[in-house]
Amino acid sequence: MKIIALPEVEQYLEDLKIILFEKEYFGFEESAQKYVDDLFFDIKTNLPNKLKRPAPSYFDRYGKKMYYAAFKKNKRTSWYTFFRIYEVNGEQIYQIRYIANNHTIAQYL
Repeated sequence: MKIIALPEVEQYLEDLKIILFEKEYFGFEESAQKYVDDLFFDIKTNLPNKLKRPAPSYFDRYGKKMYYAAFKKNKRTSWYTFFRIYEVNGEQIYQIRYIANNHTIAQYL
């Protein structure tokens, strides 16, 4: 089993490290970086074991027939990972196509 992210997702996560620090969600740049790194590690480690649900049609702009799974990081914030599952040569591949949190997409779920 492999878990891969589109380049756009990887770029979003890199930008998120800066945004979280600049908007003062974290007092130290290293803390923001660790938060995002831990989030992505959690996704890459646990995505196959998470409850997956079909993604609402609103998210078709990121890919058709996707699923999503939730990753709760604290009392107020859950991150949602949108992905497709492929099988290549008998191996399952989870392709992460979009990531967002409940503060920005809750109304669409």
